[in-house]
This record gives sequence, structure tokens and C-alpha cells, in this order.
Amino acid sequence: MAETQLPQEHPPVKNGKIGVLIVNLGTPDATDFWSIRRYLKEFLSDPRVIEVNRFLWSIILNLFILTFRPSKTAKAYKKVWLKDENKSPLLHITEQQAAKLANVAKQKWGDDVIVDFAMRYGNPSMRSKVLSLKEQGCDRLVVMPLYPQYAAATTATVCDQLFRILMELRWQPTIRIVPPYHDHPAYIDALETSVTNHLKDVSWEPDLILTSYHGIPKKYFDKGDPYHCTCYKTTRLLREAMSAQKDDFMVTFQSRFGPEEWLQPYTDETIEALPEKGVKNLVVLCPGFAADCIETLEEIGLEARDDFMQAGGEKFSLVPCLNDSPESIEMLRLICEENLQGWL
Repeated sequence: MAETQLPQEHPPVKNGKIGVLIVNLGTPDATDFWSIRRYLKEFLSDPRVIEVNRFLWSIILNLFILTFRPSKTAKAYKKVWLKDENKSPLLHITEQQAAKLANVAKQKWGDDVIVDFAMRYGNPSMRSKVLSLKEQGCDRLVVMPLYPQYAAATTATVCDQLFRILMELRWQPTIRIVPPYHDHPAYIDALETSVTNHLKDVSWEPDLILTSYHGIPKKYFDKGDPYHCTCYKTTRLLREAMSAQKDDFMVTFQSRFGPEEWLQPYTDETIEALPEKGVKNLVVLCPGFAADCIETLEEIGLEARDDFMQAGGEKFSLVPCLNDSPESIEMLRLICEENLQGWL
């Protein structure tokens, strides 16, 4: 791309590049109490995540939750923490996704497209990566929240943070935000390939395939959040792609927090009850997570598995998230390419 001609005494300016920033939820930097506490404080202080009176919530959060919950959360993280890399699975996998997508982008589009990743909470922060891309000359920026199903507590808060960052900039890049992709053909195809390949690797026939999505409080749904409907649509499209019967699949919601009602049916209660209903062989996947993390590896892969087996289940298998698989990277490329139209 030709360099911009500037007057002789003009401040140096880098421009002409396109940035692609994939954004995941976030992760603590380590498994010690203070690292977990710092991460939880940032996450649970977001008014999109916890929609209650801010003054009251500040007291509850700082006096109670941040005093007792970090120790419990640290134990869960230690079960899945990657010791050799000294990082969480979520961070490691998202790094790999960005690196592989960057390699594909370079081969297809040359040096004009720069791919990077950030975390909404924790490190690397969105602010650091948006400013880095700007410093590298990106005057156009495609931001892809890695949440297939839209929710105000996930996708919207990425947008909130992005525009807070832009408020700091005198010369803002032009922004495109990738829409939710819960029904995108490339996403459904990637899920279908992932599940089909996984079923080939197990030596038994599942009685049920359970799709477990992260829950949200029911009051968010009542206020108009579309998350519930998009989760069910993803599972329906996956079932149709696999030519399966309706009774072969089930939707549940996991990871509820606090005493209020969340979207039902709950994953943990459902899994414990399934053996009594004749479901002895269970396959679980978590389509709402772009990368394996504590919610998939520990909550489902360890805790839910133990609950199912103790309740009388015989065989249990967790389908890995799409992660940095070839079908995942191809999906990311296709979706990014759609959102780069007119810029390339």
C-alpha cells in the first residue's frame, strides 16, 4: 500500500493497515489468591454481568465474595492449569487461535492485515491490544467477540469496553464488530465436524448428546436478552446437520451464580437425574465456548462427569471445544473475510 504523503514537519503517522482483534472472556494471570481476586473483581464489577444496585453490590462483592470465593475458584483453576506453559487453557488456546489465524491472513492477504487477540477481563487487555494495533498503523479494525450466541453480559460488554477505549483516541480507527454467529453455516459446519469426529473416537453409542451453554439470570431473558433463543437455535441447526432426531439432543445451562433463578434446565441437576431416566451413556459439548476453559474442563469434564457416574451413569465423554482445530480456524477466516469486504 502506498505511503501517505505528509508535510515535512508533520508528526509521524502510521496508517493503511487493517487490524483483526479476536476477544475472549478472560482469565486470571495465575492460580494464587490475589491473581484470582484481581480477575474476579474486574469481572464481577461489570454492571453488564451483575445487574443489581451498584452500591449494595459493591458491599457484597468486596466484603464477602472477594474474601471467600478466590480460594474456591483457585482450587478449580489448579485442576486444569497448564503447568508447562504456566497459563490457563483459555489463554493458551486463544493465543493459538490468533497465531493460526494470523498465519492464514498473511498467506491470503499479505502484510496489510494484522491479527491479534485480547481478553475482556484480565490480560492481555483490550486496551493494550487496541492501542498496539493503532500504533502499528491500523486505521481500520475488525473486532470479533468469541461468543457465538449474543448476550448483553458477553458480546455487549466487549462493545462497551471497545468504545471506552476509543474515547481515549484522537484519531479513531474505523470499526466493524463481527455479529453473533450462532447460526452461521461455517460455525454449524465446524460443530458438526467436531462432534462427528469425536463420536468416531468413542467405542460406544451415546443415549443422549447434551449441549450445555453458560447460563444467564432469567431476569435478563425476561428483559429481552436473545441469548436463550440463539442457544436453542444452535443446537437445532447442529442436530439437523447431523440428521439426528429431536430426542437425541438436549439443551441445558451451566455455571449459575448466586441464589436467583437462572435459565433452565440446569446442567448439573439434569446430568444427575439422567441415569434414572435410562441415559447411561452421555456425550456433552459446550457450543457457546470458543475455547476450552475452567467451565468446560473442570465444571463439565471433571465435576459433571463425577456426578453422572455416581448417579448411575456408565459412560461419559466431553467433546472438546472448537479450539484451534482446522475447522475452527477456517470458520474464523470465513467470518473475518466476510467482515473485511470492501477493505481488502
